[in-house]
Amino acid sequence: MNKINKVVLAFSGGLDTSVILKWLQDVYQCEIVTFTADIGQGEEIEPARAKARSFGIKEIYIEDLREEFAREYVFPMFRANAIYEGEYLLGTSIARPLIAKRQIEIAQETGADAVSHGATGKGNDQVRFELGYYALKPNIHVIAPWREWDLTSREKLLEYAKKHGIPIEMKQQIGSPYSMDANLLHISYEGRLLEDPAKEPEQSMWRWTVAPEKAPDEPEYLDIEFERGDIVALNQERLSPAAVLAKLNQLGGKHGIGRLDLVENRYVGMKSRGCYETPGGTILLRAHRAIESITLDREVAHLKDEFMPRYAALIYSGYWWSPERKMLQTMIDESQLNVNGWVRVKLYKGNVLVVGRDSKTDSLFDPAIATFEDDRGAYNHADAAGFIKLNALRMRIATQLRKSLKK
Repeated sequence: MNKINKVVLAFSGGLDTSVILKWLQDVYQCEIVTFTADIGQGEEIEPARAKARSFGIKEIYIEDLREEFAREYVFPMFRANAIYEGEYLLGTSIARPLIAKRQIEIAQETGADAVSHGATGKGNDQVRFELGYYALKPNIHVIAPWREWDLTSREKLLEYAKKHGIPIEMKQQIGSPYSMDANLLHISYEGRLLEDPAKEPEQSMWRWTVAPEKAPDEPEYLDIEFERGDIVALNQERLSPAAVLAKLNQLGGKHGIGRLDLVENRYVGMKSRGCYETPGGTILLRAHRAIESITLDREVAHLKDEFMPRYAALIYSGYWWSPERKMLQTMIDESQLNVNGWVRVKLYKGNVLVVGRDSKTDSLFDPAIATFEDDRGAYNHADAAGFIKLNALRMRIATQLRKSLKK
C-alpha cells in the first residue's frame, strides 16, 4: 500500500461515506479533506459539516454547484438530445464529471495526493469518477474502499458504524427500501423490490411526481424560450439554468411527467433494473427537439441524430472528459447557433405535447412553399418527377438486371 499523506473524500455524511471516512483514518492513517457538493439533491447538506468536524476533519468543503451543473453539464448534454438505450436521460451519469473535477481541484488546492469515492465495485459510478480523476490529473492516487474492504453488505456497514461510534440517523438505521441518487436533473431508485424486473414498483417509491392518473384533470400550457439551444425563459420570465430545471421539475412532477422503469446495460457488463424520475428533463428534451425541427437544416438534424447514441454512451460510461466527447460537443454546439425561438407545450397526465413553435429570426419553415393551397409558383410540382426517377435509378437498374438473368 502506497503511503498517502492527504486524501479528498467525496462526502455526503450518510452511512456509506461516514464509514469510509473512519475507515480511511484507520487504514491509511492520513489527513482527510471532505468535499460535499450541492447539485440540487434536495437535501440539507450543511449537516455534513458537523459530521466531518465530529471526525476531527479540519479542511471541509461544502459548495453550491447547482448553476454550474445545469449550465456546464446538463444544458450541453441536452443540446445533443442525449438518451441512453432509447430511454434514459443520464441524470446520474452527467453529475459525476463535475464532482470529479471539483475533487481534483480541491486536491490541488490542498496539496492532497489522493482522492476517494463511495461507489461500489459493481456499478458504473466508480468508472465515471475515476475516468474523470485520471483525465484531469493522470498521476492521482485513487482509493475505492468498496474494492478494498470486507464490508460487503449494509448490515456490515451498520455493525462497523456501531462499533466505532459513528452516529447514523434513524432513517438510515431503519434502512431505505431503495438505493437512491438525486440531483437537479433526476432521482433514481435501485435495489430491493426492483431487483425483480417482473415486479411493478410501489407507488410509494416515487418522490417527485404524482401518478399520471392522479394528475390534474386540466392541462397546463407552458411557453419555453430558447437561445442557442438552451432554455432562457419560461412563460416570458427569464431564469438561470438551475432555476429553469427546478421550475420544470415542479411543473412536470405536478402533471405526472418523467417516470421511467428501465433495465439497462451497465458499462461494467451486467444488466440492472432502475427507476427514474426526470420531469424537467423530459419537458426540456421534447421542447428542444421541437425548436430544432424548425431551425436546423435537414442534414444537420439527421447527422446529430446519428451522433447522439455514441455521445450518450460516452456520458453514460464516464467519458465526459475524453477527446472524442469534446470533439462531438464542438460540432453539437456549432449546430445550435441558430436554435432560437419559442415552443409551447401542453402538460397533461404524464404527457408533454408540443402544440406550437416559432422562431422570428431562424425558422427554416416557409409557409409559402409548404402550403397545400396555391403557392403562386414557389414550388414546381413537375420538378418532382425527375427527382424521383433519379433516386429510383439504382433500384430500376438492379430490377432490370435480375429480370435479364432469369431469361
